[in-house]
Amino acid sequence: MDILEVIKTRRSIRKYKPDSINEQEIDKILEAGRWAPSADNSQPCKFIVLRDPERRKRLADILTWGKFLSKAALGIAVTINPKASECPVQDGAAATQNMLLEAHSLGLGACWIGTYDSGEEASARKMLNIPEGERLLSVIAIGHPAENPQGMRKGLAELTFIDEYGKR
Repeated sequence: MDILEVIKTRRSIRKYKPDSINEQEIDKILEAGRWAPSADNSQPCKFIVLRDPERRKRLADILTWGKFLSKAALGIAVTINPKASECPVQDGAAATQNMLLEAHSLGLGACWIGTYDSGEEASARKMLNIPEGERLLSVIAIGHPAENPQGMRKGLAELTFIDEYGKR
């Protein structure tokens, strides 16, 4: 698939088959995250590969919007160092998106789980032993898809302006 086809066909997958993910696929997904752009090439992201099913279940119990993580074959927690970059959230978001796209290109399903609540993030940080000064930005649930959701997008004409907001 070319990159635009990967982007257009990727969907958030929250239901997974019990199949495992091989090491080569995991490495490719992590490489995609590593090669994401970052402000001034600061590379403030770190990745925690969540292989242990019990740890994924415990983390799923903490995350408000990530209960399905317990059923995924794998999870990847994305941390950022806010002092290492002028734009750490954007840098971490780019890494997360790259990994979602790579997972899809490999025929895997994945879903971005945000850590919005500060109490939720603090509990997850403690469980994952994330050091002080680092922030948990996202967790990605990854597995072989057991669903095929369809999505619609607004037309480009609805989203695009010329030279200033509102000018068509």
